[in-house]
Amino acid sequence: MNDQIQPEGSAEPEHGALGEVDATEYAAFMELAAEEGFDAEDVEGAIGEAGHGPLPALAVIGRPNVGKSTLVNRIIGRREAVVEDRPGVTRDRVTYEAEWAGRRFKLVDTGGWEQDVLGIDASVAAQAEFAIEAADAVVFVVDATVGATDTDEAVVRLLRKSGKPVVLCANKVDGQSGEADATALWALGLGEPHPVSALHGRGTGDMLDAVIEALPEAPAQTFGTALGGPRRIALIGRPNVGKSSLLNKVANENRVVVNEVAGTTRDPVDELIELGGIVWKFVDTAGIRKRVHLQQGADYYASLRTASAVEKAEVAVILIDASESISVQDQRIVTMAVEAGRAIVVAFNKWDTLDEERRYYLEREIETELLQVAWAPRVNVSAETGRHMEKLVPAIETAIAGWETRVPTGRLNAFLGELVASHPHPIRGGKQPRILFGTQAGTKPPRFVLFSSGFIEHGYRRFVERRLREEFGFEGTPIHISVRVREKRGRNK
Repeated sequence: MNDQIQPEGSAEPEHGALGEVDATEYAAFMELAAEEGFDAEDVEGAIGEAGHGPLPALAVIGRPNVGKSTLVNRIIGRREAVVEDRPGVTRDRVTYEAEWAGRRFKLVDTGGWEQDVLGIDASVAAQAEFAIEAADAVVFVVDATVGATDTDEAVVRLLRKSGKPVVLCANKVDGQSGEADATALWALGLGEPHPVSALHGRGTGDMLDAVIEALPEAPAQTFGTALGGPRRIALIGRPNVGKSSLLNKVANENRVVVNEVAGTTRDPVDELIELGGIVWKFVDTAGIRKRVHLQQGADYYASLRTASAVEKAEVAVILIDASESISVQDQRIVTMAVEAGRAIVVAFNKWDTLDEERRYYLEREIETELLQVAWAPRVNVSAETGRHMEKLVPAIETAIAGWETRVPTGRLNAFLGELVASHPHPIRGGKQPRILFGTQAGTKPPRFVLFSSGFIEHGYRRFVERRLREEFGFEGTPIHISVRVREKRGRNK
C-alpha cells in the first residue's frame, strides 16, 4: 500500500493537513521543508493528498453507449476508462480519484444500466445499482441526440427511489445546434440538463460546478467514535468457515441462522453485543466466493453487500478454517480488507478439531501464505465450543489502537534520521536517493508522507514500513506510505 507521488502543480493548502500539531511544530516543519528546497504549497498538497479521510463518491450512471466512460476520462484528465464505439464495454464498477475547483472526490464509472435483462447484463446493471446506493451524488448521463428513452425513464425512477442528489448531463452536444436537444430533457423532471460534449470537453466545467454543489463536504459514512456509536466489527471469510456460528457464540444466543450448507447468510446482519464491558456492533456477512463477477442472483448481491460492509467497518475479523489449507481465496479476502484500510484480526476457527500434524503444517502455511498480514493479531478459536473467545476482544482492541496511532512529527523525523544514517538507500545509477524528512498525514489507517531527494525503491519503502512497525507498534493495521520527490533546482541541498 505504497505509492510514489511525483511533483505536479501546486495544490491549495488544506487547513490542519499535518493533523493534531501545534503552531510551533507546524512552523518548524515548514521551515525544514523550505531548507530542503520544497515549496510550501507543494508540501501542503502532498500531505493533503496522502492524508485525506474518505472522499465523497460521485457515480456516473446511464444506459449503454451514452458516453459515461468518455465523460469519466474527461473529468479525471486522462484516458483511464476503456472507450469503444459500441455498447457494453464497461462492466464493473471502477473508481478513480478526481478534483475540480479544489475539491477532491471519488468518481465511479459504471456499466450501462438496462431493465429486464439476464446473464452478464443483469450483473452489470446490479453493479450500477450498487454504485447508486453507495454514492453521495449521481451524474445521470443521457444521449441528447437520441433523447429520453424508456430505459432513461426507468433510470429516473431508480434515482428518485434512491433519494440521492442528481446532476443531469446531456451528452453529445457538440455545438449550438445540439442545445435544443438538451432542453428537451427537462421533461425527465430532474432539473436543468447540462449540455456537454464529453468527447471535446464542451460544457464539462459548468456541469462539474453543479456536481461540486451537489456533493457533501464529506461522505455520509463516518468512522471511529466521533459520534459516540459502537465500533463496527465485520466478520468476513469464505463460505462455511463459521462466521454466523462465531456471532451466535459471542452473543450467547442464536441471533443468525447457521447451517452446514455453505452460503446460508445472504444479507449482512448487524448485532449490538456487549463484550468485555464494551458494546460492539458485529456484522455477520455472506461468504466471499471465488469469481464474484460470474455469480448471479442472490449470491451475487450477497457478495456486493459483503464488500460494502467491509468498507463501513472499522475492524475486519477474517475467519479462516484451520482444518483446511489456506487457499488463494483466503488470501484474496485478506487483500480486500487491507486495501479497504481496515484494522485486521485473523481468527483461525475450528481450532479444536486439529491434531498435532495439522497444527505443524498450518504454522508453515501461515508463515508463507499470510506474510502480508504478519502484523495482524491472531486468535485461535472454536465458534462451536467457545474456545478462546475471551481473546477476541483484546485482539480487536489492539488492532484499533494501532489503527488510530499517531506519531509526533518531531519524533518521526528523529527516527527517520537515525534510519537513513544507519541503513542508507542503495546506490542506483550512480545516485543515492535520501529520505529528507516526513510526517504522518492521517490515521485510520496510518498514512505517512516522506519527502526525498530521489526515487525511493519499493524494497526500501517496505524496509521503512517494517522499521516503523518495530519502533511505533502499528499492530493490526495497514500502513500507507507516499513519497514526494524533490524537483530538481538550480542548487543542491
